[in-house]
Amino acid sequence: MTSVRPAWVTATVRPDHPDAALLLREYMTEMVVRYHGRPARPGEVDAALAEMPSDDLAPPGGLLLVAHHWTDLAGCAGLRWHSGWAELKRVFVRPAHRGAGGGAALLAAVERRARAVGADRIRLDTRDDLVEARALYVRHGYVEIPAYSHGPYAEHWYEKAVDERPPRR
Repeated sequence: MTSVRPAWVTATVRPDHPDAALLLREYMTEMVVRYHGRPARPGEVDAALAEMPSDDLAPPGGLLLVAHHWTDLAGCAGLRWHSGWAELKRVFVRPAHRGAGGGAALLAAVERRARAVGADRIRLDTRDDLVEARALYVRHGYVEIPAYSHGPYAEHWYEKAVDERPPRR
C-alpha cells in the first residue's frame, strides 16, 4: 500500500537553520517593503531583523515551523510561549505558493503544537497594511481583541481559543 504525501508538510527547526534564516529574511524584506511602500534600502532588512529578532522562536521560549509545499521550501510560522497561551509570529508564505493553502496549513500546525503544550489560546498582533494576513486570521476563527501588546507595529490584535474540545453527548 502506498501513501500519498500531503501537499503541505511542516517541520520544527531552529531560527538559525539555513531554511529558516532564508525565510525569515524574505519575510522581513516583505515587511520592510510594504511598510515603506518602496524597495528596501541597503541595511534596512538587517536593521529590522536586529530590531525584531526571532532567536526566541526556539526551545524553551517558543518554536519555529518551516513549511514545504510538495518539495519546495514555501513558508514559516512561529510561536512564543507565555503562561497558558502562545503568541503567533512570523507567518509567511512565499509569493509563488500563495493561494495554495499554505497559510491554513501553517495555522493548523501551530494550533496543534500550541494545544500539545497546554496553551489554551493563541494571540497575535499585526499591522493595518497586512490586510491579507488579517483576512486569513479571521477566516480561521481568530477574533479581534483589545490591545495586549504595545509594539511599534501593532495595530490590530487577534485571539483564538485552541483548547476546544468536542461537545459532550
